[in-house]
Amino acid sequence: MKTMKYFLSILAVSALLTSCIGDLNVTPIDPNANTADKALVDEASFTSFLAGVYTGFATSGYYGANGSASISGLDGGASQYIRGLYHHSELTTDESVCGWNDQTIKNFHWMNWTTDDTFIYAFYSRIFMQVSAANEFIREAEASNLAFANKDEYIAEARVLRAIAYFHAIDNFGNVPFADETSVVGAFPSQISRADLFTWLEKELKDLIDNSKLAAPRANGFARADKGVAMFLLAKLYLNAQVYTGTARWNDCAAVVKDLMSAGYSLHTTSAGTYSAYQELFLADNNRCNDEIIFAVEQDGVNTTSYGATNYLIFASTGGEMDPDLMGISSGWGGLRTTPEFYDKFSNGDARNLFYTEKNQKSIDDIGEFTNGYGFMKFRNRTSDGGYGKEKGFVDTDFPMMRYADVLLMAAECQLNGASIDGLAALNQVRARAEVPAVAALTAQVILDERGRELYQECWRRSDLIRFGQFTSGYNWQWKGNVKEGRDVDSYRTLFPIPDSDRLANTGLQQNPGY
Repeated sequence: MKTMKYFLSILAVSALLTSCIGDLNVTPIDPNANTADKALVDEASFTSFLAGVYTGFATSGYYGANGSASISGLDGGASQYIRGLYHHSELTTDESVCGWNDQTIKNFHWMNWTTDDTFIYAFYSRIFMQVSAANEFIREAEASNLAFANKDEYIAEARVLRAIAYFHAIDNFGNVPFADETSVVGAFPSQISRADLFTWLEKELKDLIDNSKLAAPRANGFARADKGVAMFLLAKLYLNAQVYTGTARWNDCAAVVKDLMSAGYSLHTTSAGTYSAYQELFLADNNRCNDEIIFAVEQDGVNTTSYGATNYLIFASTGGEMDPDLMGISSGWGGLRTTPEFYDKFSNGDARNLFYTEKNQKSIDDIGEFTNGYGFMKFRNRTSDGGYGKEKGFVDTDFPMMRYADVLLMAAECQLNGASIDGLAALNQVRARAEVPAVAALTAQVILDERGRELYQECWRRSDLIRFGQFTSGYNWQWKGNVKEGRDVDSYRTLFPIPDSDRLANTGLQQNPGY
């Protein structure tokens, strides 16, 4: 049976590559110093440990793309965090299909996954490995007698990173195992209800925003957790409150969104000239776009490499007659395309219409044929001045997990649902940057379609379709339900199953309804 290699000692951190997580560029800890009392002896060692928690979102393991993955029994690329998030958030929707025959990958788009799905197990495991890593850092840092200036801030950052993982847990799996830094190491965690996890996350994020040493928004450097990241997560939690708990929280969402709108962020609207300002958000030097990107998972073609994250988005989106050089890479993997239903949401003049249409057909007659379905050209390993990333075999493009454009679209949804906020003006800011006309009024479909056009491939589509009641029924797309024209599927598929392997190990876990 596959086993997870949880971070239960400093040994896992000792194996870190030099990290490229913002200011957390550090030298690896001595790999022979494999216990906390030997390794965590100074600020640099705690910095290295925290860098490892960040790196858990960026790579499959700590020995490079070809090294040992942190989750045993699985392909390193397929078990990478962002790649798993994409499988669950995008392949299950109208945005994306994958034509490979890799195990059960097609089942995501067909919406017929089972409780023993390898890719579901991989993402579930990655989420809780991140939780475990953050818990261990917090536990060791709080227990240490070592005093240094950034200690409380580092602990707060680890709490934010843990909250990101728990947000993905509540969104994808609902009722999940729960542990924090006070839990007994090695004991099986108890299952927490979705509503109770919501309450815990709300309290945790509010405490981080109001009472912690976390840096102010935009004050911590690119790709570092700060209060802006905690605020964004809290806004997302309230945005989905009705789904998670049965009770809407639109006024609370609007209040946090207003705080984010006054926190110093703005849309990235100034282009260097080669690409549009919008496309610059998804290029190899998109760290320049820290005006808009609230939080990113960093990639570096030399120092932080994996077969997941944006490396997956760029390589897997390139194939057929597409020119890999336009994407800034050596060759394509020929996997990811979009459906005709999603492509038809774009107008020709929309700056976000970044698809390959020249030699591919729009209709997906054969899901296994890359030339069936238009290809994605949104993420690229090219720089804003027309150059390339450091390498063509691995990309430098960071994954923008949280953007200010999403904040503006959340404002629109809050207004639609009765909150006092000018969401129409906010949505039209997003449309103006895309060079499309303003809309005169807000409707549910206007907002949902705008979110799709603005945020595709950024792992929000499944959550959006569920919130608007169009995920399992009410809207169909090619090959949903494993028929070409698409069909409704059972409503229980709004949640993924707790993997069989975890329920066999921890017999106290209850399966989600329907499975």
